[in-house]
Amino acid sequence: MVKRCWYTGYSKHQGGPHIHLLWIERNKKATFIAVNTFDELEQEALEVLRTMLPPMYTIGPLQHLLEQVDDDGLKSIGSNLWKEDRGCFEWLDTKPPRSVIFVNFGSVTVISSHHLVEFAWGLTNSNQTFVWVVRPDLVSGESAILPMEFVAATEERGLMMEWVPQEEILKHEAVGAFLTHSGWNSTMESLAAGVPVICWPFFAEQQTNCRYCCTEWGIGKEIDSDVKRDEVESLVREFMEGEGGKEMRSRALDWKKKARDASAYPSGSSYLNLKKLLDKLLLASRK
Repeated sequence: MVKRCWYTGYSKHQGGPHIHLLWIERNKKATFIAVNTFDELEQEALEVLRTMLPPMYTIGPLQHLLEQVDDDGLKSIGSNLWKEDRGCFEWLDTKPPRSVIFVNFGSVTVISSHHLVEFAWGLTNSNQTFVWVVRPDLVSGESAILPMEFVAATEERGLMMEWVPQEEILKHEAVGAFLTHSGWNSTMESLAAGVPVICWPFFAEQQTNCRYCCTEWGIGKEIDSDVKRDEVESLVREFMEGEGGKEMRSRALDWKKKARDASAYPSGSSYLNLKKLLDKLLLASRK
């Protein structure tokens, strides 16, 4: 079954599909294109795009390539809109492997106060341990204030943070699943870490990313856009305790290995593509 919403992120938001079409037209004028993905992950789509666009170099996951660069200066470079709080790691270090669900809807997504409460009680009723990133502006038009009853019920097994180093958290051995908005960076970080995903896509390409996670790669399941606490509870339990969660985690770990292989020196596909791209850039700079 193909859900219409899996392909309508650009038409539901951002003024219709014209933004996406404009992006494609502008990319046709590029000399070459670099993409944060790897060949095996999106082979079919890449083959089609390569017939439509200039030379395309897959150089992902970028985080694996950056790990191979011995330059401490790179650690100071980032694109976070919020200051990262690293206080969660000491807390995570006390938790058993794969026992924590990480919840983060990204730096831009906003939700209603009703949905905030539904997620809160779904997490509460699941009886699972969690880290939840709750930005001050997460709720549209008002402050993100959680019910006091929720805070009291989860104080022994829940940790709420305003912003965290997501990539590092996903790589922590205590994290067993990721409740996400399905942005591309988050999707790649979860794949690179081998963590299965519960998807709640919001706009842009997120619906399509969700579709790939749930149907093509077999590492996720989707929450209905009008989220209900019972569904949150059920999915969180399945991912953390159920057989379905174990199967998705196994597939996520398979993708983690494939992502690592693609980025590996000296013959990984993404590693070689990055080398080709840099050679072209250096050659162009000498002209």
